[in-house]
Amino acid sequence: MTGTSKGMKRKNNLFQQIISIENLHLADAHARKGKGHQYGVITHIKNADNNIQALHEMLKSKNYHTSEYTTFKVYEPKERLVFKLPYFPDRIMHHAIMNVLEPIFNNLFTADTYSCIKGKGIHAAANGVKKSLQDKPNTQYCLKLDIKKFYPSVDHVILKQILRRKFKDRDLLWLLDEIIDSADGLPIGNYLSQYFANFYLTYFDHWIKETKQVKYYFRYADDIVILSSNKPHLHELNAEIKSYLNTILNLEVKGNYQVFPVDVRGIDFVGYRFYHTHTLLRKSIKKRFAKAIAKHKNKNTIAAYNGWAKHCNSKNLLKKILANDSI
Repeated sequence: MTGTSKGMKRKNNLFQQIISIENLHLADAHARKGKGHQYGVITHIKNADNNIQALHEMLKSKNYHTSEYTTFKVYEPKERLVFKLPYFPDRIMHHAIMNVLEPIFNNLFTADTYSCIKGKGIHAAANGVKKSLQDKPNTQYCLKLDIKKFYPSVDHVILKQILRRKFKDRDLLWLLDEIIDSADGLPIGNYLSQYFANFYLTYFDHWIKETKQVKYYFRYADDIVILSSNKPHLHELNAEIKSYLNTILNLEVKGNYQVFPVDVRGIDFVGYRFYHTHTLLRKSIKKRFAKAIAKHKNKNTIAAYNGWAKHCNSKNLLKKILANDSI
């Protein structure tokens, strides 16, 4: 597999850290934050110590199996099938794994990887794009693309091979394989899925940055933006990206990819539309917030809107929405 040697020292003896009673209690504390009202959490708390001990024994004897998923659909920002696991043992288990693996994963990700990483969310991505656009001569053109049905399309065989490049702890790999094989692709909603997704693309990220020497590259989940002074170069790079993703990772780029001048169209990315001179809120986001505020007018909704608005040129916008004017 094409990639780099960065962070490639293989990690061993992690399983024992994950299954320790101390780590399982810590995972329980992390997993229940803000979820204390949920039935599964309330039920678990009544018998927490015994449950943690039982989970420890399950893992130690390798009798742990992922529970049955329940699924439901969400429709914003787009229709998706979301998978949900019971709080005990599964959601505690996922947090126990990430307590140990998260710093290892994060150390491997490039600086241009965003989404589901602490300090690397939507606004960090937006700020990165805005900073790059200050170099106007080298950001005249944009290549924008995304991956077709990314989460459902992740190939288990390839993901396991990539994990084995980084980890040699057989017990850990047994546990990760068990979770990977619990559903097709990567189930949206699993705490681990978001890290597996970034990990699946991390060697691609390094290939873009180090082999292809791309300076202005941003990836938020499977949405990719690349900036350049050279339009033909972006078309060539797009062809190479499609080939890499298809042959190395068994992924397909959507047919709606675009190469365009930044100042003609603006870059529609992470909820904003970016130009060299200013940044606007995406129209669908504006409409959604206007609708939410008109419906509820609660402090949380307005605070959430302010969070989006303060990262773009939004003078008078909030005033208009609160006055229920059309945007």
